[in-house]
Amino acid sequence: MCGLALPGQHRHVLDEQAGELMCTCQACTLLFQRDAAGRGHYQLVPETRMRLTDLSPTEFGVPVGLVYFVVQGDGSVLANYPSPMGPTRSEVDAGTWRALQQRCPELSAMTPGVQALLLNTARGADEHWLVPIDDCYRLVAVIKREWTGLSGGSTVWPAIRAFFDGLAEPRRSTY
Repeated sequence: MCGLALPGQHRHVLDEQAGELMCTCQACTLLFQRDAAGRGHYQLVPETRMRLTDLSPTEFGVPVGLVYFVVQGDGSVLANYPSPMGPTRSEVDAGTWRALQQRCPELSAMTPGVQALLLNTARGADEHWLVPIDDCYRLVAVIKREWTGLSGGSTVWPAIRAFFDGLAEPRRSTY
């Protein structure tokens, strides 16, 4: 964000106007932590991850088993389907999202733009996570890096599995 060199582990802010994540140094991170309302159109990405267990994959009405949902500033919700070309997005039915929020109150507390509900129901998995949006960007990067051929090849699914296994580990911020 400010141009200083960054360590491998660092925090991010969302530039709400550009819709992009920006890396932050320790000073910028502290600035945005102190001002919870954000400075202008920047919002600090939280670090908290939470595994959710009270959800059924059929409730989401999505056509694939790997998806993340992000609440927008206007309250609408976008489903993002990671692919080797980046995420494909579609709007979630407002009634479906309200029903999910009633069943899982943690979804009502999601911070727009910087937190996501991440689902993995592909290949027999059944995982639901409330994660920082930068985790979703990392997942897309894993898929882009590992995908080969039409079906993904032999390394993409083990890499996705390793990504989800890593969600249970604490985030290692240097700040």
